Amino acid sequence: MIEAKNLTKRFDNIVAVDHVNATIRDGYVFGLIGTNGAGKSTFLRMASGILKPDEGTIQIDGEDVFENPKVKSRFYYISDEQYFFPNATPKEMIVYNKAIYPAFDEGRCFELLTSFNLDPKRKISTFSKGMKKQLSVILGICANTDYIFCDETFDGLDPVMRQAVKSLFANDMAERNLTPIIASHNLRELEDICDHVGLLHKGGILLSKDLDDMKLNIHKVQCVLKPGMKAEDLRELDKVKVEYRGSLVTMTVRGSRDEIEALMISYEPLFFEMIPLSLEEIFISETEVAGYDIKKLIL
Repeated sequence: MIEAKNLTKRFDNIVAVDHVNATIRDGYVFGLIGTNGAGKSTFLRMASGILKPDEGTIQIDGEDVFENPKVKSRFYYISDEQYFFPNATPKEMIVYNKAIYPAFDEGRCFELLTSFNLDPKRKISTFSKGMKKQLSVILGICANTDYIFCDETFDGLDPVMRQAVKSLFANDMAERNLTPIIASHNLRELEDICDHVGLLHKGGILLSKDLDDMKLNIHKVQCVLKPGMKAEDLRELDKVKVEYRGSLVTMTVRGSRDEIEALMISYEPLFFEMIPLSLEEIFISETEVAGYDIKKLIL
C-alpha cells in the first residue's frame, strides 16, 4: 500500500503539491486526474523517490521511498518524456533493465516487442513518440515490480495501442497483483480501467473516491412527465442537475437505484429510464457540489 500524508513540494514560490493525503491500495488501478500544472508529475516523482518532499511523507508499506533502494526496487517509473541512452536499441535497454530488476522477464519482453512490431535491434532514437511509449510500458511490465507509475502513458498512443496497453495492465493485475498508478489530464482515457480516482487541482486533491462507490450513489434519469408536471414537482428526488429538451427531461439524481426507481414510478411519468453516467458526468456532479467547475479544469 502507498500512503501519502501531508505531502508537500515547493519550487521557489510555487507550491506544486500542497499537503496531499492519499491512500493507494494494492491490486487496484489508481487514476490521478488533473490539468497540466496540477501537480501530477511532481506527486509521481516523489512517489518514485526522485524528489524529496519538503513536508509530509510518502511511504510504501510503511517505509519512506526517498533514498531507499529496497523500496525503489518494488516499482517501475515511466515518465511523461521517456529517456533512453543515446543510440540505444530495445535489446540494449533490456540488458540495462535486467541488471536493475532481478525479476525482469527477458523472454516475455522479446515476445511483447514482436507483438507490438518493435524491432529490438533498431535505434530507439528513430522511434515515434507512440513507439517509445509502447517500449516504456513493455519494459515496465516485464520488470515484474509490485507497482508501475505511469505519467501520461496513454498520450501519443492510438486507440488500438491504448487498449493493448490496458490489456497488459489487466493481465498482470490478475496474475501477480500489479498496482498501476496512472496520471492523466484526460478522464476518457481512464474511465474503463481505473478502480479509484483522485482529482488533483492546484497541488491539492479535491476528491479521492472509488468509482464503484461513486456510481452506486448517483444516477441519470431520462423521462417524459405527465402533462403539466415539471422536474421541480418531483420534490423527493435529490436532483443535482436538470436539463430539458422539449418534453424530454434529463436529471442527475443522488440516491440508490432502487429508491430512485420507486420514486419515479410513484410520479407516474409517461416514460422513464435509468442511464449509466460516464466518469466525466460523475466528476462534474461531484465537483460542482464542492464549488468547482470541472469542465473548466480538465475537459
